[in-house]
Amino acid sequence: MTTSPQATLSVAEAAELASRVVTEVEKAVVGKREALLQVLAAILAKGHVLLEDYPGLGKTLAARSFAQSLGLDFRRAQFTPDLLPADLTGSFVYDQREARFDFRPGPIFTGLLLADEINRTPPKTQSALLEAMQERQVTVEGETFPLAAPFHVLATANPIEYEGTYPLPEAQLDRFLLRVSFGYPSAGEEYDVLARRLERRQEEVELEPVTDAAGLLAMQAAVETVVVGEDVGRYCVDLATATRTHTDVLTGASPRGSLGLVLAARAFALIRGRDYVIPEDVKAVARPVLAHRITVRPELWMTEASGRGVVDSVLAKVPTPSTLERR
Repeated sequence: MTTSPQATLSVAEAAELASRVVTEVEKAVVGKREALLQVLAAILAKGHVLLEDYPGLGKTLAARSFAQSLGLDFRRAQFTPDLLPADLTGSFVYDQREARFDFRPGPIFTGLLLADEINRTPPKTQSALLEAMQERQVTVEGETFPLAAPFHVLATANPIEYEGTYPLPEAQLDRFLLRVSFGYPSAGEEYDVLARRLERRQEEVELEPVTDAAGLLAMQAAVETVVVGEDVGRYCVDLATATRTHTDVLTGASPRGSLGLVLAARAFALIRGRDYVIPEDVKAVARPVLAHRITVRPELWMTEASGRGVVDSVLAKVPTPSTLERR
């Protein structure tokens, strides 16, 4: 299905399209439907995703699969200690024929960018990427270049290798709408990966595009029509506020966290085929939206205290509004 730039989609049509996208991605990424739904919700909410997990669990494959199924231009930037901001944003190159400097865009000018191992490059290059994520533009030698919509970043980070890395500070982590982990597959799912590889007799997994860039923009426009009641909106605020007063927390989620909850919950509601948000949508995205925005007290480093644990705690304590799903 392709959609013209002027086309509009109803919530039901967008939900059907989203279901087909996830089904197509699942041909490559086995047994991770919940995580894939979260990633798609972030994309539909016009956000960016940090994929933090152990090596070999399908982070790169998931990014490439979403680009193929959504019909987006895809580029991969391998972040290394010697990567310069110009390697990402592009630079001016002297054209001897025309006797002038021409701008040659870097890999950041794409629909979906895979920032592989973002914690392996110095803060200066990380900042160039994060500026583009926030402002949807890059500035090179005083000249500003806008990034065409849609533009999404899926960044990966390895949580176990710290030597030679530059961890993202909390202020920069806050720029990611969601942080998602795939986790290890079950024994049956892992065998399914092996069986599919043997059956197709090649390493690459070719997926069919379900939509295109214009179709994704239409789906994102449909998300903007999803209704958020006052009780659900206040529930999001109460969850974010509760993280700031938790006994294990040094700094809790900022107002950007409560806004991220609302935006991601709207997208998740659309994926589930509804044009309104219920508290269960908020709970479904609360951990990936809030956990990375929480800093646990440093003296608790030997305990099991974590951002995810804090989110689980506030989900259990904050009263859930009595919004009922409409029949």
